[in-house]
Amino acid sequence: MPSPDYSRYQTLDITRRGPTVDGTPSVLDIRMRADGPGGNGKLPTAGHEGHWELSEIWRDVGRDDSVRVAVLRGSGMGFSGGGDLALVQDMATDFEVRTRVWKEARDLVYNVINCDKPIVSAMHGPAVGAGLVAGLLADISIAAKSAKIVDGHTRLGVAAGDHAAIIWPLLCGLAKAKYYLMLCDPISGEEAERIGLVSLSVDDEALLSKAYEVADRLAAGSQTAIRWTKYSLNNWLRQAGPAFDTSLALEFMGFAGPDVREGVASLRERRAPRYGIDG
Repeated sequence: MPSPDYSRYQTLDITRRGPTVDGTPSVLDIRMRADGPGGNGKLPTAGHEGHWELSEIWRDVGRDDSVRVAVLRGSGMGFSGGGDLALVQDMATDFEVRTRVWKEARDLVYNVINCDKPIVSAMHGPAVGAGLVAGLLADISIAAKSAKIVDGHTRLGVAAGDHAAIIWPLLCGLAKAKYYLMLCDPISGEEAERIGLVSLSVDDEALLSKAYEVADRLAAGSQTAIRWTKYSLNNWLRQAGPAFDTSLALEFMGFAGPDVREGVASLRERRAPRYGIDG
């Protein structure tokens, strides 16, 4: 099967590196662009194009026989900056956009889970939104100690859908998941490792070299053994599919409600949201 056409991706820079197989580097390096469409020049953000591309890329990784491992990383000041506010506004006001993005959000989670190749994430700086979905669902998640992981859904006025219900309780326990998902408190990379939310945290300057080291080891290993181990372990996540589907439906029902308008306004005005309280 011919390799997919990675040039069609506009918000992702895709290159190859790592151990070669039949003369082709076997590690796909996927960098979310801070300067791509929908980006703000400082952080990669998921606009209309970026949200779809981040859900679709894992299908190409899976069908590309020359790829053994994928590394996902950010650029600029951080790993990912969350949803572009223009996209959020369109989701709140346009039913067609809302249903399209709901499907993409569902596909993003299941495509990462079902991709047969191992995925390594390297998170630095802020890690929010769709990028965080792939970052935490990655088979090996590595965070810089100073990384700031935030699930900001309830701050925006919608339920914590996306990946939250399917993976957070399994990684860090229900009590910690409820605390961080309900309050949107930031978690450093170091604390994320302590509570089990990520596989590993490292000094900031060692992040990318460690991610590449892990990816190269995976690429050099038995591909059937590694892929079948991933498939078996991810049955824990497939069992949680109904909880995820419910959370995603409730999240997108929230995008049609009144609270998201206040959430977007508060972010644009750089103030705390006021959900029915004075002050």
